[in-house]
Amino acid sequence: MPAAATRPLSTASVDRREVLNVAGLSAGYGPMRVIHDLDLIVNSGERIGIVGLNGHGKSTLFYAIAGLTGWQRGSIKLNGAEVGRTRSQGPGRYTHQIVRSGLALIPQGDEIFHGLTVEEHLDSGAFTPRAWRERAQRKLEILEIFPPLKKLMHIPVGRLSGGERRMVSIGRGLMAEPSLFLVDEPSLGLAPKIGKSVIDALMAIDLGTSAMVIAEQNVALLEGRVDRIIGMHAGKLKGEASAALMLHDVSKA
Repeated sequence: MPAAATRPLSTASVDRREVLNVAGLSAGYGPMRVIHDLDLIVNSGERIGIVGLNGHGKSTLFYAIAGLTGWQRGSIKLNGAEVGRTRSQGPGRYTHQIVRSGLALIPQGDEIFHGLTVEEHLDSGAFTPRAWRERAQRKLEILEIFPPLKKLMHIPVGRLSGGERRMVSIGRGLMAEPSLFLVDEPSLGLAPKIGKSVIDALMAIDLGTSAMVIAEQNVALLEGRVDRIIGMHAGKLKGEASAALMLHDVSKA
């Protein structure tokens, strides 16, 4: 996978404002609580890494912000507006509203539409009216970030390699020009070189007034490249993390 182009998707000047404010968040599925009274603040222009082993709540945190957990309570403010609510109804009821408020969730693995072509898949990410009107220009900008997709636009994504599918998944998230990107395990299941290239592409995106939170097991891919790295263990954020600290935690697990 070639290195990503360095031309930014957005060149907006950075206004340091609060994009995400999570306070006292608990969430889970059925009777199981996965997230425990969690607090997190993310400001515009920030890239934050959340690192930890599988099963400790990274994906659940992202799903809770998107309104996709089975139940949750606590406050989640996106661009100053409450989107969390106290929920007991089925997941996803308000997710479309949260997406329209400025959220892009880029899930881990191959949670994509395998029967759609690359171009159709990118178009599906242009969820808001403005993004749909501007989709042609946005696709051109995404193809500059991921040049290998240029020759694959009419190929069903189910026929692509793992790295190419990950590029499509990230590109779909970029189509809406959200204020908050949640990127879940971008290197999962990829060869080390391909995983690094995907992270390189995420680092090349000019966030402008947006923010990005990356959940990742491999802290070494993020260290020195994001503004903050926060450890996550047993559904709670544990403060600043480093490769050395994460290796120590793994050795105790």
